[in-house]
Amino acid sequence: MNKEKLWTKEFIIVSTINFLATLVFFLLLVTIASYAKSEFEASTSTAGLVSSIFIIGSLLGRLGAGRFIGIKGPTKMLWIGLTFFTITSVFYFLANSIPLLLVNRLAQGIAVGIIGTATGTIVAHILPRARKGEGIGYFSLSAILATAIGPFIGIILLKMENGFTIMFTMNLILSIICMVFLAAVKLKLEPIKLPEKTEDKSSILSQFIEPKALPISFIALIIGFSYSGVMTFLSFYAESINLVSAASYFFLVYAIVIIFSRPFTGKLMDTKGANIIVYPCIILFAIGMLLFSQASAGWMLLLAATFIGFGYGNFNSVAQTIAVKVTEPHRFGLATATYFILFDMELGIGPYILGFIVPETGYRPIFLAMVVVIIICIPLYYLLHGRKDKELMKTA
Repeated sequence: MNKEKLWTKEFIIVSTINFLATLVFFLLLVTIASYAKSEFEASTSTAGLVSSIFIIGSLLGRLGAGRFIGIKGPTKMLWIGLTFFTITSVFYFLANSIPLLLVNRLAQGIAVGIIGTATGTIVAHILPRARKGEGIGYFSLSAILATAIGPFIGIILLKMENGFTIMFTMNLILSIICMVFLAAVKLKLEPIKLPEKTEDKSSILSQFIEPKALPISFIALIIGFSYSGVMTFLSFYAESINLVSAASYFFLVYAIVIIFSRPFTGKLMDTKGANIIVYPCIILFAIGMLLFSQASAGWMLLLAATFIGFGYGNFNSVAQTIAVKVTEPHRFGLATATYFILFDMELGIGPYILGFIVPETGYRPIFLAMVVVIIICIPLYYLLHGRKDKELMKTA
């Protein structure tokens, strides 16, 4: 019975650390551009760089963490990430110019990339194999909650007189809390390595990413590309179709749907495999995007949020679980890093590419085109993973 226990002290604390780090990530993502403009009179493009350079840092952090977790172990890497995170939190008070702010944003992005990869790897190791889908589903809820709460807190603080000072103070306090939490739990996870002869034969690329996790991560990249436009352009789109009031509840509905559905989808994956979740999720996401692209009333927009929550929201946790399940335990760190590297790429590249197209086409045609992109992922998933899922279930 103990081997099947899910809600251990270690699992709860690691999930909480992931939640707090992700909360800071999204809190600053939606506010730091305003800080750059108000405090340093930065141009719009420079302010945008101050915000997005964090994602570049996160990519670099994940790329390095995936490799060094196999050398140092995930617990030591988490300590390194949290220490770096705390130091960069202090430097927000000292960054008195745009160049210094850019450097600090890049550095904190690296720290968050390390933290996210380390926490994901630790959870993959400590969860019982028979309940990995359920456990990773719960774990990823920590990030989902952070994506809803972080921007909400950030917008409130933006309206306060000393909002940025409070924000940076909160950033520092949360980073210290994370270190206290980690010190309160003993995680005995040493690096698991292959014999030297086997490692010598591995390519340079495979020392930083996990090839077996690339197929499902690539599908997640395409699916995420379709969603990135919703995340970035929702406020502008809502304004253009006069649904600003309903749009303010979009991500709240999205988060609530995921919170209530993900525990069930995780359990179903553990017992029936990934296909029974992934195919319906892609179809539901496509329906949600279609509704989103044609929304003419508030209820349509919120119904779209419901379908997108069921579809895209649950696909993410299943895809992350697949990335781990197709990988040997000694490469869990690289598998986690590989998945989140492509996840971060979707957040950074998607809005950038779509931003060039929107002025030429408008919002509705863009979101309608994303329906086609999502549907294409059905045969793509089958070719890259779906047809092999039954074999994976037999070896699980």
